[in-house]
Amino acid sequence: MKVARRHAERHRTDRIGWMRAAVLGANDGIVSTASLVLGVAAAGAAQGEALVAGVAGLVAGAMSMAAGEYVSVQSQADTEQADLSRERAELEMHPVAEHRELAAIYVGRGVEPGLAQQVAEQLMAHDALGAHARDELGISAELSARPVQAALSSAASFAVGAALPLAVAAVAPAQALIPWVSGTSLAFLAVLGGVAARVGGAA
Repeated sequence: MKVARRHAERHRTDRIGWMRAAVLGANDGIVSTASLVLGVAAAGAAQGEALVAGVAGLVAGAMSMAAGEYVSVQSQADTEQADLSRERAELEMHPVAEHRELAAIYVGRGVEPGLAQQVAEQLMAHDALGAHARDELGISAELSARPVQAALSSAASFAVGAALPLAVAAVAPAQALIPWVSGTSLAFLAVLGGVAARVGGAA
């Protein structure tokens, strides 16, 4: 029996992890660095002093974003691994009950009971833990937590976002620094939203 070839499809769910971290990092980089530069400039500091403060904010913010994103996503990964370990033990101790549980999930999704039993049996014979991870726990390879990827994406995107208002502050006339940084930062945020929507597949 020949298995029909899958037609080509483009899905974007595999981008969710790093794209969320990247958008958050870039957004935070623009807002926090622009706010820092504006605050220092509004206090009467020279343009060079505002730039130094902005660069310090870029470095500190990138490190903070990386550490925070790693810790939060690692917590998610730890939870996923704990659930998988528990599910692995349940499969070893109660395989029949786990088979019934998986079949019930498919029945709940609209599959006829007899067919659901067959599907559960075949999937468990192929990869019992993978079937329960995907259909019972909602854990898949595409959407699983990746702490290092999230941390690197967040730090890099923060640095890129922070560099935008800094570049404007470096070239703007000293007497017009505040309106220039304010206006361009709002424009950068709008462009970021459009790019993120485009990468995510929105119209």
